[in-house]
Amino acid sequence: MGEETDAPLLPSQHLKRTGTIWTAVAHIITGVIGSGVLSLAWSMAQLGWIAGPLIMIFFALVTLISTYLLSDSYRFPHPQFGPSTNTSYLQAVNTTLGKKASWICGLMVELSLYGTGIAYTITSAISMRAIQKSNCYHKEGHDGNCQYSDTSNMILFGAFQVILSQIPNFQNMQWLSIVAALMSFIYASIGFALGLAQVIENGYVLGSITGVAASSAADKVWNISQAIGDIAFAYPYALILLEIQDTLKSLPPENVTMKKASTIALALTTFFYVCCGAFGYAAFGENTPGNLLTGFGFYEPYWLIDFANASIVLHLLGAYQVYSQPVFATTEQWFKQKYPDSLFIDKNYILKLPGFPAFRLNGFRVCFRTLYAVSITAISITFPYFNQVIGLLGALNFWPLSIYFPVKMYFRQRNIEAWTVKWVMLQVFSIVVFCLSAFALVGAIEGVLSARLREEAYMAGRGLQYSNITELTDIIKLIYYSELIFS
Repeated sequence: MGEETDAPLLPSQHLKRTGTIWTAVAHIITGVIGSGVLSLAWSMAQLGWIAGPLIMIFFALVTLISTYLLSDSYRFPHPQFGPSTNTSYLQAVNTTLGKKASWICGLMVELSLYGTGIAYTITSAISMRAIQKSNCYHKEGHDGNCQYSDTSNMILFGAFQVILSQIPNFQNMQWLSIVAALMSFIYASIGFALGLAQVIENGYVLGSITGVAASSAADKVWNISQAIGDIAFAYPYALILLEIQDTLKSLPPENVTMKKASTIALALTTFFYVCCGAFGYAAFGENTPGNLLTGFGFYEPYWLIDFANASIVLHLLGAYQVYSQPVFATTEQWFKQKYPDSLFIDKNYILKLPGFPAFRLNGFRVCFRTLYAVSITAISITFPYFNQVIGLLGALNFWPLSIYFPVKMYFRQRNIEAWTVKWVMLQVFSIVVFCLSAFALVGAIEGVLSARLREEAYMAGRGLQYSNITELTDIIKLIYYSELIFS
């Protein structure tokens, strides 16, 4: 093992960017398609056969418009010939809109990315537990006592993330994104195929134009709101778009390549979303589970369920890194600027193992990224039902990060004057999405409160005390995951 010290890179020494339209597509799919694709059948069931597909297509178009606007912010001041580049979302806001806006944006960005890591840790644990339960049901029958803890699964997932977090940056993880994107297609295809197979077995299509019935008009409104929220937050990837764009070759211009990659990736994503949602709803109708693979809408073939859930875990191993790398880059850059003479921050150690390429280890990187992964794992274990809170944070962050700031940056960079046609159209676009986001936020809040009240009512009926933390945690996990309000 040797050692070396980092020196600031001159423009001509900047890391060579080798990304293409297809590596960008892989990165985007890795970041966009998560296990939430399998919860879209539940969303479709709440909206019905007309509104369901239309809402999915609508949010695909909203996301595409957002990415078109944001990709032009990579170079400044001109989107293709600007001499400076913005390699992160936060840097673009700071360069274009100023420090005050960047501070506000920064808080939302870091919180959203960190929360995504928690959601992915919990979701991966659900899939690992689903594999255990699938095997148990196969041996013991569908009425077997097949309950497992998520804690050990979260620790295992977190341990892998400690290792993967040492990948220096996006340039070094193209292989991980390609593998993760492949896994996302595999389990989405399995969910789609199982839904189709169930429809064929039934011999008819279940479901209705208005969706599943609710006990009251108010409950129906809340369900629709939550369904819109699930669909809306399954699409955006604004927070990682510029990091992905920074991996692309400069010819053709990066924004041109990124727009093409976004179009391809979102078209593929929407196809899988609609197929999984439609066939899941068609297969189960009023009884559509929250997640087709982890909610046990299917029990057999058990080995295929196991394979699909293993694919989810492998996909989220990569997706976790896609959303964590921007946090690593921002934090490490800040410390380098704050403490430019620190050997702990600057010094690199070259690790060379027989048969493997040389790998650079940095003391600060190892410590910070390890603590980051450990803290996410600890919070996930402490709050295993935290998905609902993440859904609430997503509702709060969706409009400002995916719509508001990209539109404002586009206005500033292109010098769009007020009350011109383009200005009015984009403002109306922003207002419409804000209203939908606010509607989804109300639904997320109601979902959190309702889940909490159901937990308290259940525990009161069992005569449980809050002091019994272990039993309480297990019951909360059982209630939450069985109902699968949010996958």
